[in-house]
Amino acid sequence: MCELYRLADQAVKRLLDGVDIINLNFQDHDMGRYRPPPPKSAPYITVAGYQRLQDELAGLWKRRAEVVTALSAAAAEGDRSENAEYIYRKKELREIDRRVRYLQKRLPDLQVVRESPHDQSRIFFGAWVRLADVQGTEVAYRIVGADELDLHKGCISVDSPLARALLKKGVDEEVVVETPQGSVMYEVVSVSYGLDEV
Repeated sequence: MCELYRLADQAVKRLLDGVDIINLNFQDHDMGRYRPPPPKSAPYITVAGYQRLQDELAGLWKRRAEVVTALSAAAAEGDRSENAEYIYRKKELREIDRRVRYLQKRLPDLQVVRESPHDQSRIFFGAWVRLADVQGTEVAYRIVGADELDLHKGCISVDSPLARALLKKGVDEEVVVETPQGSVMYEVVSVSYGLDEV
């Protein structure tokens, strides 16, 4: 056995002969599948957004009970490997459990923003902002938490490049935002605070 270890040690030495082990640098990009973790999102959320997440969590617990009942019925039918209902319900249960785990971890960390800022002429979290681009086309956005993102309603995350560029700006100020299509310049037309104001 000792002879085997000695031969293996000699083989390794021959392979590494001339290789400077101390100066080997493995960068993160050298590792094929490595991806750095995404940056943490801001912990802020509006009152309405927090209530929606709590309602979603309560709804998921009710839905989970229904799926577990259906899963047990499907499991009682016999062979699980070819039971489409069983496979579907297991997948659905995994998705529900994943979202429940996320909400249970995220909700305690969130800071609910209940009040508007003292200086309402500037853009802060929760503001409705009307912007005009160089052509004069106007768009309206509300700056909300990452968990409330809804582009159809005009809600953008406080972590988005546009929101970061807008923070602390006022009416008639210009802001340049880097997009995949290039730089876009906007002028702040109006700033307001409230639930459905624009």
